[in-house]
Amino acid sequence: MGRVAVRPDLRAAAVTVVALAAIACGESSRPAPSEIPERRTIAGATMGTTFTVTVAAGDAAAVGAPRAASRAVGGLAAVDLQAAVQRRLDGIEGRMSHYRADSELSRFNRARTTEPWPLSRETLGVVAEALAVSRASGGAFDVTVGPLVDAWGFGPGGRAPAAPDEAALAALRGRVGAELLEVDLAAGTLRKRREDVVVDLSAIAKGYAVDAVATLLDDLGFGDYLVEIGGELRAAGTNEEGTPWRVAIERPVAGAPAAQRILPLTDAALATSGDYRSFYDLDGARVSHTIDPRTGRPVTHALRSVSVIAARCSLADARSTALNVLGPEAGYALAVEQGWAALFVTDDGAGRLVERETPAFVAAIR
Repeated sequence: MGRVAVRPDLRAAAVTVVALAAIACGESSRPAPSEIPERRTIAGATMGTTFTVTVAAGDAAAVGAPRAASRAVGGLAAVDLQAAVQRRLDGIEGRMSHYRADSELSRFNRARTTEPWPLSRETLGVVAEALAVSRASGGAFDVTVGPLVDAWGFGPGGRAPAAPDEAALAALRGRVGAELLEVDLAAGTLRKRREDVVVDLSAIAKGYAVDAVATLLDDLGFGDYLVEIGGELRAAGTNEEGTPWRVAIERPVAGAPAAQRILPLTDAALATSGDYRSFYDLDGARVSHTIDPRTGRPVTHALRSVSVIAARCSLADARSTALNVLGPEAGYALAVEQGWAALFVTDDGAGRLVERETPAFVAAIR
């Protein structure tokens, strides 16, 4: 998403993912996860939302050569896996959360200086990747957009009583822009070009956390797993039946969750951005939580959601946000130009949802 700052929305999104997972599994009338001895699922809380990690150990004869997951599921207690995943996520939150006053990112945001500021290599790497997506999208993705999001009522302060005026928007836009940040990976520092710049990694940190858990599972010897944090997903190998994991893209409408598409996913990540669950009416107009950093205003196009498949979830997360800001035409053109695998779901103005896939998306789900 452009920047999701309201924690209850994130929890709702996580509940939706669980419900959609049930829909995806039910498609083939498979037994519930608790009835499958070769599957283990752990869950918990992180980053104001929830996470779910499922590991599988299918029959070696069914999937070919024995996989590391077959050994790992039998050799590592579920409680140990729970603790290992939670520790990894707690560490990321302690570095990258903009809600926690004691995080290194919050300390950087509070510092009123343009001198280089030391940050962990992990946080710097995420910022550097965010800046690369910002450049590729012409500024549609921007981790400094926070002040504008707050001004429109989607920050910790809650809904805005009135739209910010032109003078206020102009002043806030002066604090927004990827060019206001300078990453020096060799020196291990991040520098602001203006003292009042702040960084919010909400639109990429969850995806990065998914990747970090995936790497942890790889290191522990698991080869078949599905990781989900706040709706962002990454799958490796196959499920316990030796077939690709089945994941659902939510239908971008209000009301009870339903699946727009159910896709096979293996050795790839999937992230979806949309504004169908985070908006409000202001003076008779729909105000989307997706703020265009280039204009300082909520987007008004008809794109309801965009889903991106990528090798890493951090990339899928950031790219889906950028495309959601750009909209159905400019976003689609950029995705095709860049070779991004993306599915656009647009409101046709007559109550129908229309899908449009990039060639790379079609190839990714074959």
